[in-house]
Amino acid sequence: MRSEHGMDDSGPLLEQVNQALQNATPLRIQGSNSKAFLGRIVAGEVLDTRSHRGIVSYDPTELVITVRCGTPLAELSEVLDAAQQMLPCEPPSFGENATVGGMIASGLSGPRRPWSGSVRDFVLGTRVITGHGKHLRFGGEVMKNVAGYDLSRLMAGSYGSLGVITEVSLKVLPKPRQTSSISLDIDSDRALLRLAEWGQQPLPISAACHDGRQLHLRFEGGEGSVAAAHDRLGGELLDASYWADLNEQRLSFFDEDQPLWRLSLPNNTAKLSLPGRQLIDWGGAQRWLKSNAEEAFIRKVVEEVGGHVTCYSHGLIDSPFQPLPDALMRYHRNLKQQLDPRGIFNPGRLYAEL
Repeated sequence: MRSEHGMDDSGPLLEQVNQALQNATPLRIQGSNSKAFLGRIVAGEVLDTRSHRGIVSYDPTELVITVRCGTPLAELSEVLDAAQQMLPCEPPSFGENATVGGMIASGLSGPRRPWSGSVRDFVLGTRVITGHGKHLRFGGEVMKNVAGYDLSRLMAGSYGSLGVITEVSLKVLPKPRQTSSISLDIDSDRALLRLAEWGQQPLPISAACHDGRQLHLRFEGGEGSVAAAHDRLGGELLDASYWADLNEQRLSFFDEDQPLWRLSLPNNTAKLSLPGRQLIDWGGAQRWLKSNAEEAFIRKVVEEVGGHVTCYSHGLIDSPFQPLPDALMRYHRNLKQQLDPRGIFNPGRLYAEL
């Protein structure tokens, strides 16, 4: 069992929140600000979480780690790596100093997401400073889950709009015994058909991306199953660093001077007819689009196949996230009212109405 280290600085954070509640001052919650380009622009007094950092507890035999929100994501990865364990959801950093709190608040996952699950799936519990000025551990203290929701997991992807995440307990998994990556020379249409076919078979695929020219695959698992998959599909060996470069948006595709859009689509959706360049990620369920097309046109095409769109180019449009239907917006408003009745946490970051 790894015992507590780092610095518990939750007292000053709680004090700042209570002061903001007294003065009706909006707060802009941030760690290293590496995800600041996502969402709407927030005005408010900065609440910096980085002084509240460190591993609270870690027992590799239990596959659970509890960590403070200001802890650098790189430090968390280093601790897990030393025990040959990992966060299977591969959260991107988008900066050297990205924090665990930002990882949870943004809820972003990497190439392994369709096969292992999202950030939300690995959250076991949280401590959160709410808009009532209370520091609560969800599931273990006074406050019950609101309207039956799992509040800990609702923090994932909330972009700080529901409270200040101070601590999180995460499920972790052993690193795979063997990893191998290949590239196959097939076009995107055939690649999508093959991926749908392979998804029904016991192949140890843990990442799949088509860059417009080639299909890149990653196999993970036991030595025998990885070797068998490679022998069956053939292809050229691919450097393992490709997946980190894809996840952190360091590939040349992301350098193009055009707006970047993230398209989230149902599995097995055919290639979309959109102007610009596309990169097919997550076996086809997530696609990146570099395009100067109008927002309304992109959303129309994607919504017609049951998908949704997020704009990753900061300040390009007023509402970067997918607009919500009225019924769903009511749920969001009710939840915000329950946890942040004074509306001080990252107001407007997700939507103007929140």
